[in-house]
Amino acid sequence: MQTIKQVAVVGGTHGNEFSGIYLIRNYQHKPEWLQRQSFHAWTLFANPEAYAANKRYLDADLNRQFRREDLDNPELSNYEQSRAKVIDAVLGPKGNPKVDLVIDLHNTTSNMGPVLILTQAGDFYNQLAGYVKMKMPEAVISCDEDHLPAEEHKLLCTTGRYGVIVEVGPQPQSVLRQDVLEQMHDMTQHILDFVDLYNRKQLPQLPAEVEAYRYLHSIKLPVNEQGERLGMVHSNVQDQDFKPIKPGDPIFKLFDGHQLVYEGDSEVYPSFINEAAYYDNNLAMSLNEKITLVVPPVAGN
Repeated sequence: MQTIKQVAVVGGTHGNEFSGIYLIRNYQHKPEWLQRQSFHAWTLFANPEAYAANKRYLDADLNRQFRREDLDNPELSNYEQSRAKVIDAVLGPKGNPKVDLVIDLHNTTSNMGPVLILTQAGDFYNQLAGYVKMKMPEAVISCDEDHLPAEEHKLLCTTGRYGVIVEVGPQPQSVLRQDVLEQMHDMTQHILDFVDLYNRKQLPQLPAEVEAYRYLHSIKLPVNEQGERLGMVHSNVQDQDFKPIKPGDPIFKLFDGHQLVYEGDSEVYPSFINEAAYYDNNLAMSLNEKITLVVPPVAGN
């Protein structure tokens, strides 16, 4: 078991997701909220220019710029691509990082509640999921591993040896909500507590299993040949993140009054339903399968 010595808490990867930005400001003013006995933690404001412009990004989504191949490509030089190279130099370099754990803070406009997104598989992640779920029963555990080698992951948090995303909603873009900010703070504190206990080999007995949701694929809003939207997310699905959709259930209501139903052959669980940030490419929602994570027993328990 490798000790985690350096932890980076990142806010503002998207400039109009305010909770992470204001939370890292709070941590800068109250560093005792961030520090623990066994590691050093610090904050990073990922995309200050997008925040200043009150936009998600200026040129490209910063959270899709961290493949090793892209980081090494000098021709990728717009603002976010250049910013990713700076962040990689600070946290990474990816593949041999200075930082052991990156916690990236995000908001969603979808009704997802507090979600811990695990970007890779492994005992550390499963134990973390067990601890967070034990301390915060309302938390949702989401797995978005992609089964890719780490160097091919595009997400900012994959610059660290370990990386997770704290995703909390619903919150409109460029808005703060007290409940969402407090849930983000609570989950981040539980992650930091876990790491400290993990380092000191003092983890409590964890649940043997944790319910989680694994990303399958995304579906788009219905459009015509000109790319114009023909309908919207059905009211039966709206705000029902992580609630089951069965084959034959209506998922879209067309403007002409017709309904489109889910044509899959098994039950799925939607997330990022009607996410505002995804309207530029007409993504309607992500679909997930429900899985069970096996939590390895804690040594000594």
